Amino acid sequence: MAKTVIVLGAGVGGLNVASLLRERLPGSDKVVLIDQSFEGALGLSLLWVLRGWRRAADVTVCPSQDVLHGVEMVKARVRLIEPDRRKVVTDAGEFSCDALVIALGADLAPTMVPGLAEALEAGQAEEFYTLEGSARLHDRVRRFDGGRLAVLVAGVPFKCPAAPFEGALLLADLLRETGARDDVSIDTYTPDPLPMPVAGPAVGRTLVDMLTAYGIGFHGQRTVERVDGEAGELHFADGSRESFDLLAAVPPHRPPAAMRGTSLGPSGWIPVDARTFTTGSRGVWALGDVTLLTLPNGKPLPKAAVFAEGAADVVTNGVLRHLGYEAPEPWFDGHGSCYIELGDHLAAKGEGEFLAVPAPQVTLHEPSARFHEEKAAQETDWLKRWNA
Repeated sequence: MAKTVIVLGAGVGGLNVASLLRERLPGSDKVVLIDQSFEGALGLSLLWVLRGWRRAADVTVCPSQDVLHGVEMVKARVRLIEPDRRKVVTDAGEFSCDALVIALGADLAPTMVPGLAEALEAGQAEEFYTLEGSARLHDRVRRFDGGRLAVLVAGVPFKCPAAPFEGALLLADLLRETGARDDVSIDTYTPDPLPMPVAGPAVGRTLVDMLTAYGIGFHGQRTVERVDGEAGELHFADGSRESFDLLAAVPPHRPPAAMRGTSLGPSGWIPVDARTFTTGSRGVWALGDVTLLTLPNGKPLPKAAVFAEGAADVVTNGVLRHLGYEAPEPWFDGHGSCYIELGDHLAAKGEGEFLAVPAPQVTLHEPSARFHEEKAAQETDWLKRWNA
């Protein structure tokens, strides 16, 4: 009897899983990919749009039926998931399946911090976690000729742990280009004690040193409680306040609405097995930003595209075996890497084993043009693959 696999979400994880399953399943089996837009971009491209090295239109991926040959593409918003029944309710109808893969990502939720959504709406703040936001912030900073620029992580968890600090470094680089750098102070604020805390304190301190070398302030353990856009003030949980003339915010993240209230996880983030990405429901897998994968040291695996890509083959093997086909034992090795842009086409590279015991073993390599070129090659490969 023919079998059906449903993949929810056409981001890094979902696209890779759907493509791999279609390659490896018999033609009589169905692979259904459901996404609300089938349009997106790699996170690394957002930072280059912010810097002005890319245009949003040039880095947008819109995979077509030609690219996903044999995959049934359904453009719809997921409304409800019943994992124990492997049933999905969308605004285009209901779907049932033999195996379900959830890769719905994470939503930006500026309303979770009082005043932040209003400041964004009024133009007193900008965000750089969407293509549109990155382009707007670029334009604002090009015209910014002096004052205080604050880069704020408004909540945890958030996608790409290095991105807020890369953003600050690239904004500093942009201001050097415009000639305004000496007239602008840049400070970063985050609830975490150090940047990229999962990578360990040594990596975090090295990143702080990099920020300092470029004249950028780092302020850890600063949890924002309120943004006063009209007054240009950040109000923190410790009672302190900081002023700004322009705010570049990383909005809080939350699970997609369809995940809230399911049996998969009370918070909406889906707990998964660290090696197989199986969930608490048989025949259901999850990968990417929607997951909560707990490392041996008790911290969560960072939300980053590299891990979604690494999980795709693992999930594919798990689905194939669940459906009764031969496939390698699913096993995630926990290896990951990321690049930290410094400007001037230089990047550092952090890489290591995130499932190491007792804690992740991560090395931060010195900045070089080669790492920037590696990152650019990843972007090029991604665009060629999905926009062919």
